[in-house]
Amino acid sequence: MSDSEAQPVRISSEPVQLQALEPMLEKVRESVGDVPALLAIATEIGMTAPQPGEGNTAKLWELLASVTAVDVAAGRVLEPHLDAVAILAQADVPATPDGAWGVFAAEGPGLKLEAKRDNAGNYVLNGSKPWCSLAAQLNGAVITAHTEDNSRAAFAVNLKHPGVSCETPQWTSRGLREIPSGTVHFDQVPATPVGGERWYFTRPGFAWGGMGVAACWLGGAVAVARDFRSALAKGAENGREPDQIALASLGEVDRIITSVTGYLAQAAEQIDAGELDERGEDPTDTNGPSAWSEALRIRGTVAAAVERVQTVVTQNLGPAPLAFNEAYGKRMADLSLYIRQHHAMRDDAQLGALTLKGECQW
Repeated sequence: MSDSEAQPVRISSEPVQLQALEPMLEKVRESVGDVPALLAIATEIGMTAPQPGEGNTAKLWELLASVTAVDVAAGRVLEPHLDAVAILAQADVPATPDGAWGVFAAEGPGLKLEAKRDNAGNYVLNGSKPWCSLAAQLNGAVITAHTEDNSRAAFAVNLKHPGVSCETPQWTSRGLREIPSGTVHFDQVPATPVGGERWYFTRPGFAWGGMGVAACWLGGAVAVARDFRSALAKGAENGREPDQIALASLGEVDRIITSVTGYLAQAAEQIDAGELDERGEDPTDTNGPSAWSEALRIRGTVAAAVERVQTVVTQNLGPAPLAFNEAYGKRMADLSLYIRQHHAMRDDAQLGALTLKGECQW
């Protein structure tokens, strides 16, 4: 539907700077649906991609948004690899083995992954971890596990170890069909500590990583907005001028995308300037404002923007593209599932608690 499948998403860079992304985005476009190829691209990108908080956070988010605008699933492949690379760099832990990495931090009822020291004093993992996307195709992962004092810590793990077994999930969703998330079982799997106890949740960049996911969501919304604009332009070329409702809807979409993009640009600038405290999601630390409250604002704002853009566009374009346009239908389904990483009112409740403590600017 759109003629701009490989067009970058601008957050703060000049358009000429974004042109450097176009060859890579074209590779992504040619690899849609090919997970091994997308993982290879993610690995290549990870060698040179900016890391959050080092002066080019907006460029990192432009990269994530641009890839997701080409294909939401491609962004879903890239984001955790770049997040893992950043986490390992922050902890000064080598990314071994080579190849594509993931980040597995979810918990699930009835499942527990434990990290205990063996007789030689080295950590080994035993138990199960849910929601491990593409685990069977990844080389390594940063994984959170429960330690002997029942706190949670992060560990680097080789997913090709014989003690790792990956369930094949029954993935019935049309969204993100090429990226099923199943349960992974660990049996005496060696693990390298990444930071110390509770470091993963309080480390510099925990909140920044959550904002990076929001940049991916923005990229998906931009792609949907481009689909809408292209459909109206094509209709006009064929003698069907958009009516006032269609024009008003396009205007609303423009307002939403522009305001959210500006919010991300501002946050990236604050991160790079050291104006956002680096503490992560530590509810016991109330000494001043945290980056996590800002991450909750950004994630909630972007999630609401994405859902509104999807609603406005589907209301205007109707059922035909959902039924007959593969790229549009895939994008809508992928994005609807991806955005559910935001916990809606539960995240707002967490933000409300921080606001009540004084973490607000109004």
